[in-house]
Amino acid sequence: MSSPSATATRLTFSDEETARLLELIEDSDSVELKLTVPEAQVRSTVASLGMDPLDAQIRQVFFFDTPDLALDKQGVVVRARRIQGKGGDSAVKLRPVVPSELPGKLRRSPSFRVEVDALPGGFVCSGALKSAVDVDLVRGVAAGERPVRKLFSKEQRSLFTAHAPEGLALDDLSVLGPIFVLKLRFTPEDLGRRVVAEMWLYPDGSRVLELSTRCATNEAFQVAAEARAYLAGRGIDLLGNQQTKTRKALRYFAGELQGAA
Repeated sequence: MSSPSATATRLTFSDEETARLLELIEDSDSVELKLTVPEAQVRSTVASLGMDPLDAQIRQVFFFDTPDLALDKQGVVVRARRIQGKGGDSAVKLRPVVPSELPGKLRRSPSFRVEVDALPGGFVCSGALKSAVDVDLVRGVAAGERPVRKLFSKEQRSLFTAHAPEGLALDDLSVLGPIFVLKLRFTPEDLGRRVVAEMWLYPDGSRVLELSTRCATNEAFQVAAEARAYLAGRGIDLLGNQQTKTRKALRYFAGELQGAA
């Protein structure tokens, strides 16, 4: 499977990749089309798309893993967020997954969603089991005042146990974060569909701007073509290096933990 963290040098897929992508899309709940904007072009992109940062929602994101990223190596992401004006949530995410191979009970859960993320040169299918949590609980866990397991439902804990390395418990995990995120939803008139912009602000001063739009599985290729044309028409680079914002965050904070050890 193509990796979304790889450098993107093309917009199209090979016949084999396209066949695989179609197979994954058919069994997924939705498709999210994503583009990472090169850091040097962030300011010009914000101006070109007419985005107003004051309309953005503030989010604080925490990840949980070991200092050597044992979960990430296993394809498991454990996360909690505090969201301005909305509350908090937690998630246990599996990436990559093959939808047809997932247990029926999990697939039928209303809290579990399977989605294909597609971006220039790569795609990945993931499954996320989410739960609403109190923002004060997220803050307490991040401060080390409450155990990590308290953030997760029984269903989430079961999923974690099934996919985490043997013997690794939620309460064994370290807090990686926080990352501050500015999330802006807007609907460009020329495109006619909602676009989400997320600016991830890393403690070292670096940043990642990701543009995305979610669509139904049966319209993914049409929406992708329309979105590419819209962005290219505004001078946005579609062939820049594509960064996985989550992995960048995990590696940054894991490095801090290893340096402090």
